[in-house]
Amino acid sequence: MRELILGGVRSGKSRLAEQHAQASGLQVVYIATAQVRDAEMRRRVTEHQARRPDSWLSVEAGGNLAEVLQREASAQRCVLVDCITLWLTQLLCDTTETDLRRECAALLEVLPRLPGQIILVSNETNMGIVPLGELSRRYCDEAGRLHQQIAALCERVILMVAGLPLVVKSGS
Repeated sequence: MRELILGGVRSGKSRLAEQHAQASGLQVVYIATAQVRDAEMRRRVTEHQARRPDSWLSVEAGGNLAEVLQREASAQRCVLVDCITLWLTQLLCDTTETDLRRECAALLEVLPRLPGQIILVSNETNMGIVPLGELSRRYCDEAGRLHQQIAALCERVILMVAGLPLVVKSGS
């Protein structure tokens, strides 16, 4: 089962993903994609860490998310990735166009073949005005395309709004 949970900042998407992972009854592997580069991000990461049960395994992922997913996924595990858009941002800022394309393609290739339960969390950023800056517009374009491709591969897609889950796709 693959699940994509989208939502805005502080919409409740990570909490819902954590609840689904806990309810799975499987061993949980939390794949963190954030790179701590300032005090504000350190605070956010600390908040997320404090909510996780001690029994969960935590893995830091760099740009090679597909490789980490292949290594950590198994039939006896629920793998929670938080979050796709942080991973994408780091690829946009820290790698080449070739690396970005390769890593996104690798993720999309491996996702349908992963065993166990996979929960992907991502920020839905494309519901407002078009950003002024070139990098911000590119980020929104890349995130939108990637979300569409991931959603097509997932059995369930949920959009979080004000702490409420709206099931966008269920089954298939």
